[in-house]
Amino acid sequence: MEPKRPFIPMQVQAFRRHRSRKRWIWVSAATLVALLLIWLVFQSSGESLTQSSAPHSAAQAAGPPWQMGNQDGRFTLTLYADLECPFCRDYFPRLKQWVGANTDVALQWHHQPLAAHEPAASAEARLAECAAEVGGQAAFWRAIEWVYAHTRSDGQGLPDGLSYPDLTPAIEHCLASKRPDAVIRAQAEEATKGGVTATPSIRLHDRQTGQAILLQGPIEGDSLLSAMDMLSADDSAAAPTTEMPADVVGDMPR
Repeated sequence: MEPKRPFIPMQVQAFRRHRSRKRWIWVSAATLVALLLIWLVFQSSGESLTQSSAPHSAAQAAGPPWQMGNQDGRFTLTLYADLECPFCRDYFPRLKQWVGANTDVALQWHHQPLAAHEPAASAEARLAECAAEVGGQAAFWRAIEWVYAHTRSDGQGLPDGLSYPDLTPAIEHCLASKRPDAVIRAQAEEATKGGVTATPSIRLHDRQTGQAILLQGPIEGDSLLSAMDMLSADDSAAAPTTEMPADVVGDMPR
């Protein structure tokens, strides 16, 4: 004979079914909470990665004035130049090489298009600024080198029909705006107020002592090193400034 199954009242059966449903609901809720926590952890990790990479992106997209070399170096060398200036064109590669060989120096570009070279000088400066707006520091220096490699200089500008090889819709959009004009105008006005009267000119600034010296003309490496030594000397007196006469504004040398 089969053993008799114990009699379970219907109320107890209903209670067990109710408990089973409640248990299933709690298990489902716990699972959803766990999935939500996992999603939040991954979301937070993604935001952390984005935030950690932001300073690098910001550094790449840093605005003018554009620099090359050691931006944390003791000396900042500001080059005041005109992209139609033949002396600037000849001097720039030598200066770039010198900065690359001196690890305590940053080179900073400052536009000073001369009236005698307009409108070509400003048009080329606008191209460099727009290339940098889209591509950052490296794109700026590539544009500068490309202009100097192709310009006919002395206000003649680029050859007819020649287009910048890295031209993009974003650069074209920038060129159609007034943004680069504001940068170029502000830098030119600042250069004039600072006593810069010819291109190329260099302002050498010692970030440690706060001393600065203005050297007008294509100053070669030995002279730059001498100026650095002078600025770094323990001397509280203001560093001397070498200037051309105020009525001389143009290309160097004369």
